[in-house]
Amino acid sequence: MRALLVLPLLAASAFALPATPALAVGAESTVLSTANASQAAIERLAQRLARLEEDGLDPRHYGVPAADLAAADPARFRAETLRAAQLALSDLLLGRVNGLRGRVDLRRDQSSVNLADWSAELGAAAEPAQLVDRAADLSPDARPIKAELARYRAIVAAGGWPRITGDVQRTLEPGTTDAARVPQLRARLAATDPAVTDLTSPVYDAALLDAVRRYQDSEGLETDGRVGAITWGILNQPADAKVAQLRVALDMRRAQPARSNERRIEVNIPHFRLQLLEGSRVVQDMAVIVGRRDRQTPMLNVRLSAVQFNPQWGAPDRNAREDLLPRFRRDPAAMQAAGYRLYQRVDGEVVQVDATQVDFSNYNRNFFPYFVRQDAGDRNALGRIKFVMPNGDDIYMHDTPDRHLFTRGQRAFSSGCIRLERPMELLSEALSGTAGWDRARADRVLASRATTSVAIARSIPVRLHYTTVIVDGGRVIMRPDIYGLDADYARALDRATSQRIASAEGGATRGAGGR
Repeated sequence: MRALLVLPLLAASAFALPATPALAVGAESTVLSTANASQAAIERLAQRLARLEEDGLDPRHYGVPAADLAAADPARFRAETLRAAQLALSDLLLGRVNGLRGRVDLRRDQSSVNLADWSAELGAAAEPAQLVDRAADLSPDARPIKAELARYRAIVAAGGWPRITGDVQRTLEPGTTDAARVPQLRARLAATDPAVTDLTSPVYDAALLDAVRRYQDSEGLETDGRVGAITWGILNQPADAKVAQLRVALDMRRAQPARSNERRIEVNIPHFRLQLLEGSRVVQDMAVIVGRRDRQTPMLNVRLSAVQFNPQWGAPDRNAREDLLPRFRRDPAAMQAAGYRLYQRVDGEVVQVDATQVDFSNYNRNFFPYFVRQDAGDRNALGRIKFVMPNGDDIYMHDTPDRHLFTRGQRAFSSGCIRLERPMELLSEALSGTAGWDRARADRVLASRATTSVAIARSIPVRLHYTTVIVDGGRVIMRPDIYGLDADYARALDRATSQRIASAEGGATRGAGGR
C-alpha cells in the first residue's frame, strides 16, 4: 500500500523555520510520499542529519529525533526525521541567511531552486540521505570547503592552538633568540604545519623562518619572515574563527545566481583584489587598497560610468578633521606646497584662506570650520585618474601616489575608496568603445594637467563584495575577517530561527569617500 505522510512545515520547536516562498504560499503542510524509504533508510537519514555540522549547519536547529526513538515509536521517528530533513533541505538549497544589513553583495536566486521538487523527491527517495548529500554539495566549491572545515573542526576538538602571550607588539626578527616568544611561536605553527617539529628551541632559525613564511603566505601577508603586530594578531585568532568563516563560506554559496556573461568588475575586499571579467574569463587582475577597519569600504552594486583625468580632491570633512588638520598644524607651508588649499565660507561665499596665517592650535577634530581641496597633480591623493561610479557613499576607484603600499600583504589603508595598482590598464578597458578616445589621447590629456571628465560609452557593472574564502583550482584560500562581517554572518547563521532576511548586530562603519 502506498503510504502518505502529512508533515507540518513549521516545527513546534524553538528551531522552527518560517515558510519559504519556494513552497506554496500560505501552506503550513506538505505531503511527502514515503513508500520507497524503509525504516533502515529513515534511520540513515537521521544519522545524516545529525552530521549537518559537516555542511556548516547546526543539527539542533532542525529537531532531528534521538536515535532511540526509532525503536520506541517508529512512526513518530519517521515523521520527525522527514520533517527535519525538509527543514534542512530548505537551508541547504536556499541558504540559511539571506541578507544582512549593509550586505548588498550577498546574492541569492531562489528561483534557481525548485524546493517543491526537492521536497517531492525527498518523499519518493529510497535513500533520502543521499538526497541530503546531493543538496549539500550543489556548489562546486562545497567539497573542498567542507574538507577544510573538517580539518579545522578537528583542531578545535583537540583543544585548538595555543595563544601566544608576552610582547606581541614588538617585531620578532629572524635570527634572534627569544626564550619567551620563539617556543610559543613554534607550538602555534605546529598546530597547522606538520613540518614544524622542534617545539623548544628559543632560536629563530632557518627552519622556523620557512614555517613563518609559509604561514604568512597562507594568510596573504608579506612573506618577509618578520613577525610583527599583524602577524602576531592573526596567529592569535582562535581556531573557532576559522570554523566560523568556513561555515559562512558554505552558506554564502547556496542558491547563487547564474554567472553573468556581461563585462564586469568585481572587487573582493578582504582579498584586496580587483578582477575585470567577461563571463568566467579574467581579463584583468590587480591588487587594490581598501578602507581601513574604522573607515570601511561599503559593499556596493554600482556602475562605472565616467573617468576623470587629473582630478582635484575635495577632502571629506572627516579626512580634513582627523588626517589633514594635524599636518596643517605641523607645517602649513608644506601642506600648501603639496597642493592643499584651505577654504572658508564668509557671508555665504567660499573664499580661499592662506593656511600660513591660520592658528591651527585653535581647532581640533571636533571643530574645524574649513574646507580642504587638493590641486590636481602627481602628489594628489587620487593620483592622475579617478573612476566615477555614482553611489550614495561617495566611493570611487582611483590612482594613488602611494605606490609602495601595494607591496604590502594586508592593504586596508584607505578612507573607503578603492586605490588601484594599475589604473592605466583599467582605463584602457573603460574607454574601449568610447568614440574619439584611445590610449594616445588619454596620455595627452594626462600630460596637459587639466582636470577633464569623460563619460564612457559602455558603463561597467561594479560589485564590491566581501568574500574571505575562495576556492582556486580546488585549493581553499582564506583571508582574515578584516571588518568582522563573517562574524556578523556567523551570528545570524546560529540564530535558532532561520530568517530569510536577517539583520546583523551592529553595522559597518562606512567609508566617507575620499581616499
